[in-house]
Amino acid sequence: MLKGLVETGAVKAFSIIANGATIHAEILTHSGDKKVITTQARTIKTWGTIDSAARWLKRLGLGTMTLEVGK
Repeated sequence: MLKGLVETGAVKAFSIIANGATIHAEILTHSGDKKVITTQARTIKTWGTIDSAARWLKRLGLGTMTLEVGK
């Protein structure tokens, strides 16, 4: 579903958020809504490294994202 949103241009920005050892991603829609990326089971999608999160997002066709490490 996320790939479809990216392809249609519904996503304005992506952020990778590092909160200690847990890393997750959020999208910002053109309507201004922030949404946490979740799995099909509706749990928050997490990664073990910033690198793996960035690779996953790049496979969706994204080249630009922000990184937040202040949490």
